[in-house]
Amino acid sequence: MEEYTPRAAGLLEAYQRRDPAARSKLEILLLYPGVHAVFYHRVAHWLYCHKLKFPARCVSQWSRFWTGIEIHPGAQIGRRLVIDHGCGIVIGETAEIGDDCLIYHGVTLGGTGKDQGKRHPTIGNNVLISCGAKVLGPFKVGDNARIAANAVVLTGVPEGATAVGIPAKVVRIAGQTAHFADEVDQTSVEDPTQKMLEILSSRLDLLEKLLDEKFLEEKA
Repeated sequence: MEEYTPRAAGLLEAYQRRDPAARSKLEILLLYPGVHAVFYHRVAHWLYCHKLKFPARCVSQWSRFWTGIEIHPGAQIGRRLVIDHGCGIVIGETAEIGDDCLIYHGVTLGGTGKDQGKRHPTIGNNVLISCGAKVLGPFKVGDNARIAANAVVLTGVPEGATAVGIPAKVVRIAGQTAHFADEVDQTSVEDPTQKMLEILSSRLDLLEKLLDEKFLEEKA
């Protein structure tokens, strides 16, 4: 079984660093459901890896009842995962989450229902997944990526990129190193669909203007 003491200390520090409402490590340890869900999952995953799958599911289901966060015992979770609020989060059996990630409530790391074996996403290090986002399928979300609120991600996300929309489109952050999970910025992102609509609208205005000018020339 994993060494809980140093891992727990690092986890509490991560919560304190990223949550401005966190006043003390004791408060985080006793009252934050995300911390409880991770601790329960460590136990459930250990049981799962030792072929004790029924008790592993018992622990995970109790955690779901107690915290509102459902993590399959088979999921692999890295260090210092911060789950903010957490209610409604679902993490599938073959999902993998790297270190220093930040996940908000209503997030699903799920499958598409058509895959066998590896069915769920692999999340890199230092990834931010905003509230209500759905990441569905056996692809990778690269390190330092962020997924905007309510995005539906169906394909891989490159490192240092942002996924926005339904279905999600990627906006690259070229030449910039950013720790998005620390910045906790879910709203200051460009919507590529909106940008395309603005381009089409401006082109339509230009065509209408040219047609009006031609009509006036012919009338004269």
